[in-house]
Amino acid sequence: MNAGLSCDGDSVALTAATQPSIEEIALGALPGLPTVAVHWPLIDFESGPVGGSQSFIDWFFKAERGELDGPFVLVIEGSIPNESIKSEGYWCGFGNNPVTGQPMTTSEWIDRLAPKALGILAVGTCATYGGIHAMAGNPTGAMGVADYLGWDWTSSAGLPIVNVPGCPVHPDNLSETILYLLYQAVGDAPMIPLDEAGRPTWLFGATVHEGCDRGGYYEQGQFATEYGSPECLVKLGCWGPVVKCNVPKRGWINGVGGCPNVGGICIGCTMPGFPDKFMPFMDAPPGSKVSGAASGAYGVVIRKLRDITAKTVDSEPRWRRPGRQLTTGYRPTAF
Repeated sequence: MNAGLSCDGDSVALTAATQPSIEEIALGALPGLPTVAVHWPLIDFESGPVGGSQSFIDWFFKAERGELDGPFVLVIEGSIPNESIKSEGYWCGFGNNPVTGQPMTTSEWIDRLAPKALGILAVGTCATYGGIHAMAGNPTGAMGVADYLGWDWTSSAGLPIVNVPGCPVHPDNLSETILYLLYQAVGDAPMIPLDEAGRPTWLFGATVHEGCDRGGYYEQGQFATEYGSPECLVKLGCWGPVVKCNVPKRGWINGVGGCPNVGGICIGCTMPGFPDKFMPFMDAPPGSKVSGAASGAYGVVIRKLRDITAKTVDSEPRWRRPGRQLTTGYRPTAF
């Protein structure tokens, strides 16, 4: 359901997943997967009026009435505007109520579907923590799914809300989490391990910095002063040392790309405090001056020591008698 406040970027990102791809999930191409019916506005060809034979929204009414052939996982994209705490207006919805003919708000759909779902998967930073729409001063009352339902919410199957943040979400992080939940649904996987922010621990257990190819430059006190440099980007505004995200290690598509991998700074989009706590973008993080100065002083010393060591190991041992004079008995033949 992409009825929340969103740019649909997470739906677009999922189409690029390769490990596994959404096609492999939907077609049951992986061993042990249950049969899956995907009802997703981005790819579903059904359309038509509410109540019609080809009405896409009818699947959601069937889920509410308990008429689906099996259990369902509710995947939510976009932040949840809350008209009950913001009286400025009506913000977004998903289809019309067949009884009243009036639009059904996003929060009303969640109220109806959440109690009957096997699990809830919040996709992208907007759905997980509110994201851009939940910035200070927003008029919509926007919030993440867990903020709306409560962080202690669990499904009828005992599953907590699973958050896969990112702006947009990493394609494979999302498809891999969907895969895990499907295996868990058929009893082939244990309870999904989540951190305190509801993120899968195997995906968000390390920081950007810990997986970044530029981390060695930071340790040696070598910092980029302009874009295009291969050195550490902290002084250009990168928040990588404190942001939990696996993009530098995983790449973006098929292992290629990802923010710092292609020279972009990390702005913290997988974190609950995004964007308010990470602005203004492009400014060096508050602690970077202290840590950068310490790393710089340490780096001067360590680079000198490593240079000395490198020169000693970058030549052959003396017992091998290296040099230009031939002592092997070989006689070169002139041509």
